[in-house]
Parts: sequence; C-alpha cells; structure tokens
Amino acid sequence: MKLPSFDKARVLVVGDVMLDRYWFGDVTRISPEAPVPVLKVSKVEERPGGAANVARNITSLGAHCTLLSVVGVDEAGDCLQRLLTEQGGVEAMLHRDDSISTIVKLRAIARHQQLLRIDFETPPSHEVLNAKLADFHAKLPFADVVILSDYGKGGLAHIAEMIKAARSAGKPVLVDPKGDDYARYQGATLLTPNRSEFRDVAGSWKNEDELTAKAQKLRAELKLEALLVTRSEEGMSLFREQDVLHEPTHAREVFDVSGAGDTVIATLAVMLASGAGMADAVRIANRAAGVVVGKLGTAVVSREEILEDMGS
Repeated sequence: MKLPSFDKARVLVVGDVMLDRYWFGDVTRISPEAPVPVLKVSKVEERPGGAANVARNITSLGAHCTLLSVVGVDEAGDCLQRLLTEQGGVEAMLHRDDSISTIVKLRAIARHQQLLRIDFETPPSHEVLNAKLADFHAKLPFADVVILSDYGKGGLAHIAEMIKAARSAGKPVLVDPKGDDYARYQGATLLTPNRSEFRDVAGSWKNEDELTAKAQKLRAELKLEALLVTRSEEGMSLFREQDVLHEPTHAREVFDVSGAGDTVIATLAVMLASGAGMADAVRIANRAAGVVVGKLGTAVVSREEILEDMGS
C-alpha cells in the first residue's frame, strides 16, 4: 500500500499528561547504608509522557495536533509545556491547577536496565476539568479525529460527554483505555487495549476462537465500530462486526515497550485523518509499533522511518 500524505491531518488529543524523567548512570558498588545499588548519575533526560507522548508521535509523523490536559503550577509543568513547544510543535493547551503536582515518572537506569521508577501524582480539581471540557467543545470542529488517552489519573472525568459530542459531530473517537470499567467508553469508534488490559476486562481465553468471541461481545456491548487488541509478540487483532483482521509482529529486536501503545493510537489517528481505511491504518500502526520498541524509553516514530520499514 502507498502511505497517504499526513500534512493536512488534524488530531485532537485529550488525556493525562506526564513528564518522563530519566537518570542515566553506572552502578559500581552497593550502598554501605542498605543493600541497594548506588547509581552515579551521568546524564538526565526529560521527555513528554502519557497523552503528551501521543501528541508528540502525531507531529513526528507530520500531522497537526492540539493537546488538552491539566498540569500543576510547578517546574515540571513548565518543563512539559516547553518540551512540547520546542520538540514537537504541538499546540499544547495545558490548564494549570495550583492544587496538584504535575505527574512525573522518574526512572533510574544503568546500562539500559531500569533499576527503579518513582511516581509523583495527584488527581486534578473539578473546576480545572470543567474549563478543559469547554476548550474541548471549542476545538472539536477543527479536528478530523479525536484521541482520548486515559492513563487513569483523573484527567478524563468527562469522557462520556466528550465521546457523545465528538460522535454527534461526525468525528471518529479513538480511546486508549484504563481500568476494568469500560462502560464509560461506550459509543467510541475504536478502543485499543493491550493484551493484559483486555484480559482484566474480558477474562482469559484458551484459543483464538474464545478470544474472538470475548472481543466481539465487548465490542457489541460498548457499541464500538471496532476493537483493537495489541498483543505484544503476537501482533495485533482488529475486531469489527463484519470481520477479524490479525497483523503479526514484524520480527525485530525489542528494546523497550514503554510508550508503544501511544505510538499505535497516534498512527491510527493520523492514518484515519488522512483518509485511510481502518485495515490499512492498523497495518501501518503495527509497523510503527515495531519501529518504536527498538528505542529506549518513551519515543516517537517518523513518517520516514515507517517508509523505510515498509521498504525493508
């Protein structure tokens, strides 16, 4: 297939943003204070995470992205705003909530191995979430596709209303779900749970037929057009009323799977916003995921990397 042009695609992303901080260094000794390794930090990196990583993947592909989210009135929030503007060209509308701290995930890494992750987070206030909802209604007419990126951090309290408004406006809604209650995602166009997330909701399965039955039952219950289950080394499976499409993993070295789901939903949205059909969107998203798992940490994929992968 020929890759469509992405430069006119416009995607609206709403969800939980976070700042991913990486402390890189070496471990050469154990602490005398406790039986733990001592990491001597030699480099610090900061990257947009969560829904901000989804947004960055969209602009990396060459499409346009508006991001709506909530951060604290703090240094991490300032850093996130700056990174999105400088690195990605994302139109980042980050509401500031002085009652919370910006979500930060701090990872300590030695020789490409993660030693420890420390999370800082508090849910946003209702007043700020209401202001974000008003922005959503204002920005909706200018979007081709909507992504709701749920990391379970409280930023999508109005998700049912957002889905209803977007679908009423004729906009496809793609949801990256969290938790075990999917009722709030009812009426979305597409849900993209990973294998373990789907198992938490639908229960385990013994074979492909059982998986298909469970997926189609959930898809029908939630009134979805499609359900995409990303299955790690088993590829990804798209369940629609009329068919099931399975895309196998493209064999390559897996370096880091963190953020791969962000790349998948971003690529799906850009493909659909560019006029591609659902099946082609899934095939290209699968290739994009195969590229990004070869990178360390939350990372992005470019259109050129996908073209290169298609030619290999």
